[in-house]
Formats: sequence, C-alpha cells, structure tokens
Amino acid sequence: MLDELRVRLGEKFTDDLYAREAHGRDENATPGQPPLAVVYAETVADIEMLLAWANETHTAVIAFGAGTSFEGHIVPQGPAISLDLSRMNRVERLAPEDFLVDVQPGITRVALNETLRPTGLFFPVDPGADASLGGMASTNASGTMTVRYGGMRANVVALEVVLANGEVLSLGRPVHKTSSGYDLKDLFIGSAGTLGIITRLTLRLHPVPDQIHTLRIAFSTVRDAAQAAYQIMASALPVARLEFLDALGIHAINQNLGRAYLEQPTLFVEFHSSTAEAIGAEAALAEEIVHEAGAQKIERAQSADERQMLWEARHKAYWAFVNQYPGQRYLITDTAVPLSALVELLEFAQSQLEEMHLSGSLLGHVGDGNFHTTVATSPDQIARAQEYSERLVAHALTLGGTASGEHGIGVVKRKFLEAEHGAALSWMRKVKYLFDPNNILNPGKEL
Repeated sequence: MLDELRVRLGEKFTDDLYAREAHGRDENATPGQPPLAVVYAETVADIEMLLAWANETHTAVIAFGAGTSFEGHIVPQGPAISLDLSRMNRVERLAPEDFLVDVQPGITRVALNETLRPTGLFFPVDPGADASLGGMASTNASGTMTVRYGGMRANVVALEVVLANGEVLSLGRPVHKTSSGYDLKDLFIGSAGTLGIITRLTLRLHPVPDQIHTLRIAFSTVRDAAQAAYQIMASALPVARLEFLDALGIHAINQNLGRAYLEQPTLFVEFHSSTAEAIGAEAALAEEIVHEAGAQKIERAQSADERQMLWEARHKAYWAFVNQYPGQRYLITDTAVPLSALVELLEFAQSQLEEMHLSGSLLGHVGDGNFHTTVATSPDQIARAQEYSERLVAHALTLGGTASGEHGIGVVKRKFLEAEHGAALSWMRKVKYLFDPNNILNPGKEL
C-alpha cells in the first residue's frame, strides 16, 4: 500500500525513520507511535489524492503543522499517515483595506506578521509557540492577547476545507458578521483535524496600536497576584495582555535568560490605547489598582526593546523551566474557569503541587481565566503527575470551568468530556460520523 502512495506522490512521500519519529511525538510525551509515513502536501490536489488512498485502504491521516501541540493531537494511536502541511505556507491574498488576509495553513504566525509589517496591521493571536495558522485554527488556539483581541475563532472569518471524501468546502464569508445559514466554519475550528483538512484561512487583521504601556508587577502571594488580575479586568481598562508567572517560573527565567526579576508571583500587563494622554491616565489607574491589591514592586518597560525583552521572557518561560530539570519528562496541562473562580483554582493548583511533592510551575492567561501547569517528572513520578492533572481538571469542572481553555482535548483529556458536556457528547460523535464515516481523520482524538 505504501509503495502505491509513493508512486502517486513521488518526493512528497517519505518513510524515513527520522521523519516518522519527528511526526510521532508532541511536547507532552503523549503515548503513541510513529506514523507509517509522512506526506508533505504542496497543493489541495495532493491532499485529495492522499484522502482518496486513505479511504481505499482505511488508513488514518493526521494533519501536522509545526508540531507544537501538547495534548497528543498529532501522535498516532494506530497505523497512520502524517500529512505535513508546512510546504503550504504562502500568503495568497492581502487586503489591508478590508483588514483581511488569505493564507495557506502551513504559514506560521511569526512569518505572517513579518509579511504584514509594512501595512501597519498585525495578526494578534499569540499562543507563544511559533505555530502554524492551520494548526492554531484546528485547536482554536488563543494566547497572550486573547483578552483584547480574542482567539482563533474570533479572528478566522472564512475557511477552505477538504472533507474525508475529498469534497472541498468554502465556509464563511469575508465579512465582520453574517446571519446566513448554519455556522459550519466554527465547527471546524477546534476540531483538531477530525472533521476535515484546512487548506486556506481568511484571517481578521488589526491595526498596530499607537500607544503601548507594559508593566511587570511582583506580589508576595499567588492569591494577591490573582486578585489583582481580577481587579484589573473589572476596571474596564484597555487590557491587551494579562499574564501570570509564579515564583518558580520567574526563577527559571532569571537562570536561563540572565534576568534579575524579583522571584515572586508576577503579573505581566500590557495596555493598548490610541493616545499618549489616554495611556498615561490608564497606566496610573492600573498602578493604583495593583498597589491596593498588595503589589510589592512595579517595573515599567520604558522602550520597545524593554517591552520585547519582557514578552520574550514570558514566551520562553516553558523552555526556561524545562532547562531547570534536564533529562526529565514534562506533563503540561491547561484549564480555564470563570474569572470569579480564578483565585480559587490557582491556589488549589499550587497547594496540590506542594501536597503531592511535585516540581511544577503555574503560568498563563489569567485575564481570561486560563492558565497552564508544567510539571517535571522522573520515571517514578509520572503516575503522580497524571493524578495531579486529573485533580486539577476535575476541580476546574466543579467551578464551572473547562478541561482545556486552549490546548484542546487530543488524547489526554478525552476522559473528561462526558463530565463536561453530558448528552451533547453523543451529538458530537454523530457529527464526526457524518463528516468522516470511515473514521480516517485523526481517529482516537477529541471524542
């Protein structure tokens, strides 16, 4: 069967062991196996050809972008072909007058924003990793600017997708709103490649803000930092980013990036505004709020370079933590809760790490109630770390939250879906069967 696929696709096909292994693992060391082969698609026709072969042979196909996911989305659970979309990485149409851009799924967010730089526009969804835009849509990624600009679902206005049967659909329209028909576009966003393969995205762009003010604020406790975050969100300030890092995360940043930040629970806050007068008044109000909440130290980014250094620290916090524990495995999880429950869940997450004697760091997008936990584990701690993750997710659900704010369900969190969705889960499975009756698209994931 693979020889036939090799003949059809030529150099776009490989069963090289190194390529297969690189496409058979994620950042979370999720159990699975390498794919049978990797196909590097360059056109929609390549994808149609692969899916026709997959239906003939009943072989699974897993879409692969940049490989930055955490929950096992790209890890085969049985014999499968990895469909690598990284060669489909072009900007197909730029319409700055409409604040829109059409892109192929393999282009990354950093590459897109470099292309947009001369226009004065940018694409704001920033999950930290330089992920592909197709992968970001497939997981409904969000990130540091979600609190102001929204996640992928809010910034994708149209999609082209190839269904399991090879049919190509255009979903959505390049408009800010529509009330025409069922919203199938949003069904595919966050579906992790289980319903179809995204081949083009129309994305909403935003003007680069004229005025930006960035603060780094240290607190003595996690509770103080979380309560300050809540008060900032309750103030109606123009918050663009509101991120939390615990003391261990700050320590890792200092060690690995050569910073000298105060090693206490810390908020990174950024405001976007239109005038210097407005940003000045807003910054003063923000500092008043955090002082009242118990801020120990406030540092202001005085230049664009200082602002870039601050956000570099936030984006590299995960790798800084990993470098503190060489040779160990890591369990990464995320949850999200209503803002009013954020303080309780953060304190619960911290107390459970201490109670279970685990080395873990809390960080995340507390402006929208979402945060991540990274736990370093030796072989004898893996089961305990998994139990920790399950306790955290279960507690989030009791608080009205979700098993995953932005990482997605993948393989790891399927066990929580029934508790979160109840009877709706059976309807999700019916939708999956409708679009993919042979179950060839990323089977064993999401549902």
